[in-house]
Amino acid sequence: MLRINNLFACVFMFVSLNTFAQDYTTEIEKFREEYKAEFLKSKFSPLKEEDFKYLRFYEPNEKFKVECEFKATTGGKPFQLPTTTGESKTYVKFGELSFQIDGKAYKLAVYKSPDLQRIPQYRDYLFIPFKDLTNGKESYGGGRYIDLRMKQIENDKIILDFNKAYNPYCAFGEGFSCPIPPRENHLKVAIEAGEKNYAKE
Repeated sequence: MLRINNLFACVFMFVSLNTFAQDYTTEIEKFREEYKAEFLKSKFSPLKEEDFKYLRFYEPNEKFKVECEFKATTGGKPFQLPTTTGESKTYVKFGELSFQIDGKAYKLAVYKSPDLQRIPQYRDYLFIPFKDLTNGKESYGGGRYIDLRMKQIENDKIILDFNKAYNPYCAFGEGFSCPIPPRENHLKVAIEAGEKNYAKE
């Protein structure tokens, strides 16, 4: 009887884990479909629907969905973040995220845009531009971005999912002013998650 119960428990655990993995894959696939749909909403978009076949992504990997400790920045003042066109955009450092990947500790700064805060639907948006060891190889050389929202922070913790990292418009064409990830957000680890290089020449 004990052997049967153990066997049942193992089968149940396998089915549960497999279902959870499938659910997560479905979540990321949905995110990517919504990401593509956003390109069709603006006349300034660098992509048309026929370009979607050139978009490349890493396979969903929960290793890169990490729980972070959030530490707010007190007295953060507006600063100018350089962009790819030589201009600059105004941001305020909102806080820092501390997390681990493969047992090693990393940090990323989180920023907010005073300009976006004036728009009600974007008032609580947070911005993380970052670089990692995949840049210039499997992913865009200029780095990638992740968006978060203030309401996702609970008890000084937040989930950071690199599987939702996306390319700036500059990865798809010229003429766009894209914030350049500051040095404090250069990760010395290969983030093999999220969007890869655009495949269209």
